[in-house]
Amino acid sequence: MKILFLTTAHNSLSQRLLIELTERAHMVSVAIAESEKAMLDAVTAENPDVIIAPMLKAAVPEAVWKHRVCLIVHPGVMGDRGPSSLDWAITEGESRWGVTILQANAEMDAGPIWASHEFPLPEVADSKGSVYRNDVTEAAVRGVLEAIEKLESRAFEPSRLDYSCPLTQGRLRPTMMQKDRAIDWTGDSTDEVVRKIRAADSAPGVLDELFGLPVFLYGAHYEDGLKGPPGTVIAKRDGAICRATVDGAVWITHLKLKSDAHDVDCRLADVGCAYCDADFRPIPAIKLSTAEVLGPFLRGVPESPLAITENPDYRTYREIRYVERDNVGHIYFEFYNGAMSTEQCYRLRDAFLLARSRPTRVIVLHGGKDYFSNGIHLNVIEAAEDPAIESWGNIVAMDDLVGEIINTMSHLIIASMRGNSGAGGSILALAADRVFAREGVVLNPHYRSMGGLYGSEYWTCLLPKRVGAECAHDLMEACRPMGAQEAKAIGFVDNVLGGDAEAVEREVTERAANLGRRMDFWNLLRDKHEKRVKDERVKQLAAYRAEELARMRINFFGPDPSYHLAREKFVFKGRAPAPRPKVARSRALAE
Repeated sequence: MKILFLTTAHNSLSQRLLIELTERAHMVSVAIAESEKAMLDAVTAENPDVIIAPMLKAAVPEAVWKHRVCLIVHPGVMGDRGPSSLDWAITEGESRWGVTILQANAEMDAGPIWASHEFPLPEVADSKGSVYRNDVTEAAVRGVLEAIEKLESRAFEPSRLDYSCPLTQGRLRPTMMQKDRAIDWTGDSTDEVVRKIRAADSAPGVLDELFGLPVFLYGAHYEDGLKGPPGTVIAKRDGAICRATVDGAVWITHLKLKSDAHDVDCRLADVGCAYCDADFRPIPAIKLSTAEVLGPFLRGVPESPLAITENPDYRTYREIRYVERDNVGHIYFEFYNGAMSTEQCYRLRDAFLLARSRPTRVIVLHGGKDYFSNGIHLNVIEAAEDPAIESWGNIVAMDDLVGEIINTMSHLIIASMRGNSGAGGSILALAADRVFAREGVVLNPHYRSMGGLYGSEYWTCLLPKRVGAECAHDLMEACRPMGAQEAKAIGFVDNVLGGDAEAVEREVTERAANLGRRMDFWNLLRDKHEKRVKDERVKQLAAYRAEELARMRINFFGPDPSYHLAREKFVFKGRAPAPRPKVARSRALAE
């Protein structure tokens, strides 16, 4: 079938659906629904057999749905209606939720139903973004494929929405407002606080106040070991803060200022606000680590260090941890939205060096449930005093991490891609000796879409060796998402594992243990070493890095501003950022 996607953004769900439908020989085109005219023009140009809206914030024009079948992917159980479906489900602790595929008509979310699939939710669910990328996406794929099959049969008649039917469990819910999300730090339990923050994560966040600053809260994690007066900030760790509740505490990893012009609403200006101090650099209203936003306000807050080898028997926040089992070292890392800042790259590198120093045989890199990695941290770069210099530092840190993995001759390395990946984050996995991917992950191993960025992480060495020179060129130039099965077919990954992230973790853990127990293990290490020596004779690893960074230097410091404009558009979601002061750039790096 000829299928047109009308979507507000080509996000992880629409990319996954594109992959699934294309693998089934459907012809799919994608149109960003920037306006009603854009949607009408796309329909006229493509003349599709069916229209699918994977994620659409605007209504489908009447001129479209009256004459064509338009299937809406709604993240709610049958009968649920409204734009805040997941927000309410997580906030109210629903035990089951789902996805409904319905046909667009004059009434929002009230059209005929083509398919509906449910999934369980824990008492306190993961963040909205995580539920969307995992449970909602899997249910949506099943629902859309079912609806397409029914459409192709020409024998199915969709059912009308009927609230008298026992299967119709949802209801019309209003748009969730900030007053519905507001946290009462002296009254809400830890569970309630975590639910509220997670229901608004990744957007729009929970509006709150810290040290007199209006901020949006993101990244909620339980803390069972620390306590303090409710509402107070009692500890900090790896860029996050720990804030006490009435019955415990919660870690908050990320904030966003309510406004770029913070001092307009700053209640501390009369008593000396650090943000109003001329010596303190203003922070733009974008999502950043809590420490990055609060800066000097955290000077008196005690550190709560947690070594990566520590495994406390209580819940707490950590980005990186290390565990040894069955002669295998397991490094678990989960960075918010998969982005890795300069500091995070070096912390992960240090964790890897520690793992490499241990008398184990295999090291497993377990990426996060949502993302394995998305490469350099564009938000941190955008907030830097000089984004070009921060871009350079970040890519050098990524190269340092990848270089250590490639040059490890004492262990076999496994990359476990349980979540999606993009750009240098995809290449990071290729530094390992074995790469396993979860069925359903979406890979975007390219850089060009970010203003023609060339990329580094030794991709000119790693990618062609995996997939061949011609395929590597196509992957980089096409800038399209790739599914796990295609990645296996071309050699990008070694195997695809079924099940959810937890099931993949168990499977990879077992495979790593079996690999370490092999009688010919030392032969495998010898072969690895000999291959590295042979590769070095052809072209030294340092040469790949130097050539890539020479191209990146032009991207960052050259006269063409494409990368900086693309990054700014990505970070600010298309809205105009506040003017930023110009800074003197390092002549050494610029040249």
